[in-house]
Amino acid sequence: MADTRPWAIFLMGPTAAGKTDTAIALHERLGHELISVDSTMVYRGMDIGSAKPSAAELARAPHRLIDIRDPAEPYSAADFRQDALSHMRQISATGNVPLLVGGTMLYYKHLIEGVANLPSADAAIRQQLEVQWQSQGLASLHETLSAVDPVSAQRIHPNDPQRLMRALEVYYASGRPMSELWAEQQPETFPWRVLSVALAPSDRNLLHRRIEQRFKLMLAQGLINEVGALRKRNDLHLGLPAMKSVGYRQVWEYLEGSYDYATLVERGVIATRQLAKRQLTWLRSWPELTWVDSQRPDALDKVLKFVRESSA
Repeated sequence: MADTRPWAIFLMGPTAAGKTDTAIALHERLGHELISVDSTMVYRGMDIGSAKPSAAELARAPHRLIDIRDPAEPYSAADFRQDALSHMRQISATGNVPLLVGGTMLYYKHLIEGVANLPSADAAIRQQLEVQWQSQGLASLHETLSAVDPVSAQRIHPNDPQRLMRALEVYYASGRPMSELWAEQQPETFPWRVLSVALAPSDRNLLHRRIEQRFKLMLAQGLINEVGALRKRNDLHLGLPAMKSVGYRQVWEYLEGSYDYATLVERGVIATRQLAKRQLTWLRSWPELTWVDSQRPDALDKVLKFVRESSA
């Protein structure tokens, strides 16, 4: 039987690979409607450090799910799934194609697979895990998770603090491993046929240089002032998901006097490179993924050709 589900496009890739520019070009050439898949761009007032599209770019190509939350309000993968599905249905109902663009791989995964019946965030538990992380290191979190949920520990990278803490938070809040809760989920057919494209430079050294250049540019554009304004608020602190975002955490700690400017640059670049490495690890296991070398001058043409031919 022919598959009559509507099409959706996932434009994925590591940070600093050029996804936003490509998505805007696809919108202008093909008319596809954009949905942001970024756990930092959802927050208002976090523009520079998230590499959020400018006002001019958003006027050219509106992105849904940008600036939809205050930084004091946590936004989960479950929240994203609910919001993204709603927007995708709206777009498909008009006969158009939703184009999801961003690098928060957990959002893509939960969108496709669904979300287990997991306990909600617990601030007290999360604070205890933060203390363990800061005092004993990430290796301690991974060792703890290995003892209580070896399946999740094997799946989660030892250098991924957010997912390590979430898995432990679920265990402490529910008394059951997160892997067991996920295993109870009933599989369901995703309502769209998906074309998945990964945009990334074949030369990892080039990606590393781009990451360093972009972080330094963010600092030149006023990232320290942006974080300084957030720190003045009484309801924001480093325990919130928004403030743990790469770049924001490092600048916050710099403003607290934890280290000097040179160390801020070093830590910001390293944290961003680690993020890119985790994103690439996710992508290597993503099914039916088409890779496009973003450093090639014809990268956009290749993406356009693939999308046009595959969705015809």
